[in-house]
Amino acid sequence: MASGKFDGEGFFAAIDSVRIARNLNWKKVAEQAEVPASTLTRMSQGRKPDVDSLASLCAWSGLKVEDFTLGMTKKKVMTEPLAELTAHLRADPKLSKEGAKALEALIKTAYQQFRRS
Repeated sequence: MASGKFDGEGFFAAIDSVRIARNLNWKKVAEQAEVPASTLTRMSQGRKPDVDSLASLCAWSGLKVEDFTLGMTKKKVMTEPLAELTAHLRADPKLSKEGAKALEALIKTAYQQFRRS
């Protein structure tokens, strides 16, 4: 049986990225995701969401809960995160081709600087 821990901090950071990309405030996130605003406040303080809020936030954001489960024993081929970011930036219809390339260059530079060897 697989065992793992939920990365609540990582999930909240991803929700925040979705919020920024959609140009929303936290009140609108709560309304659209149909979760109490207090849940988002608690998450910002390091607490994990309840299962219903987690499901609602995943449905609203398009995020997958399994991407935030640490220590899973299932073996799967993992694509390189940098490759995924590049693909997502280039596929984003909200970005110009030049904008996507500029963000890609920034992210690649930062990734190379901060990655663990």
